[in-house]
Amino acid sequence: MKNSDSSDLLKRLGVNIDAETFQHALTHSSYSFENPGVPNNERLEFLGDSVLSLAIAEETYVRFPDLDEGELVKRHHVVVSAWALAKVARSLELGPHIRMGKGEARSGGADKDNILADTMEAIFGACYLSNGREAARELVLRLIGPMLFDEEILEGGRDWKTDLQVLVQGQKLGEIRYRVTGEGPDHARTYSAVTVVGEREFEAAVASAKKEAERLSARLAFKALGGV
Repeated sequence: MKNSDSSDLLKRLGVNIDAETFQHALTHSSYSFENPGVPNNERLEFLGDSVLSLAIAEETYVRFPDLDEGELVKRHHVVVSAWALAKVARSLELGPHIRMGKGEARSGGADKDNILADTMEAIFGACYLSNGREAARELVLRLIGPMLFDEEILEGGRDWKTDLQVLVQGQKLGEIRYRVTGEGPDHARTYSAVTVVGEREFEAAVASAKKEAERLSARLAFKALGGV
């Protein structure tokens, strides 16, 4: 693990955050559980979530004056999602720097979307505390802002389960069910999800997380039913 020296990560982030606050941002709750008295990053995550959401909401509102509220919400939702934040985290090689418990580390926690995303939010919170609102906003827009204009990201990160539900209800096609199976060891488990609409089954999707497999499976069903 690299987390004993995260100066290279700070360089990639392009910000100055005091060492104590930065280590706090990188500390997962599982590490605190195994090391009583060490604070975890959940409070910073709470703060960073608001910093992220407001910065992206402002940028979306200003940069897309012709979009209605529904489209603004969809675009905002994608780029602040765990899926999108985890993509950014991986590009920064964040995972090896996260302090986590031995059990979580063995189960592949350093590459789990939710842990990567939560840590990114904690970093935004730490930047806010160390440097103020404007510096935190600039960090968010530099790392996350470009996704607002990336059609591949916007397509890939859509809430396909909701989109499928709207489509199926509109066409009165019946009940939606997801059949999910998992295989492999805990640290490298994969999930296969099949979407069933009424009596019709669609192509399976595979992912490292159950929810992601369902989301990708819903996308396949949505496309197969003619959704756009």
